[in-house]
Amino acid sequence: MDKIIIMMITSEIQLFQILKQKLGEKEAEALVEFVDVKLKENNEQNFKVVATKQDISDTKDEIRKLEIKMADTKADIIKWMFIFWIGQLASFIAIAKFIFHQ
Repeated sequence: MDKIIIMMITSEIQLFQILKQKLGEKEAEALVEFVDVKLKENNEQNFKVVATKQDISDTKDEIRKLEIKMADTKADIIKWMFIFWIGQLASFIAIAKFIFHQ
């Protein structure tokens, strides 16, 4: 982290030196400060978007809960399909007996 800060300060100084030669000291200082403020604002916005370990852990917990609910739902669907098939078979047998006994 310290290396990044040192690199940023060095970059600011280099930018200031270049702009000072082209624009003058006051204008260069104002422009470097403007760029610095915009970079800080951008970094703050990016930090708000970054997920923390806690966010990821919470998401994993929610995914596990959802997977459990889906598995339970799948089991219920299979159970009701089986009951439906038995009901259909019973209805078919009853209709077949009624038709063939007459």
